[in-house]
Amino acid sequence: MQKPAKVQDKYYLKSLHEEIDLYDRKLAHLAKYEVFASDAERDTAIGKMETKRATLARTAQKLVQDGIEFQPSELPRSLRVQADSTEHANIA
Repeated sequence: MQKPAKVQDKYYLKSLHEEIDLYDRKLAHLAKYEVFASDAERDTAIGKMETKRATLARTAQKLVQDGIEFQPSELPRSLRVQADSTEHANIA
């Protein structure tokens, strides 16, 4: 029996944006508050978290390029900064 295909619609994109925002907060917490035995362990943990976040961001970007609609207010804060700077570059 096959699993049903994942529905990739605006609700899926919204949940991706929420998950990206969660990873952003986790990364900030790791960098600022977590205690590690060495800097190498900290870098490894941050690297793993950044890899997971990057995968989610690529998926979200692909959905946006495919024309899935979303509200700009639903964008994670880290992606809002990128979107704002692109808009300003297009205006100039």
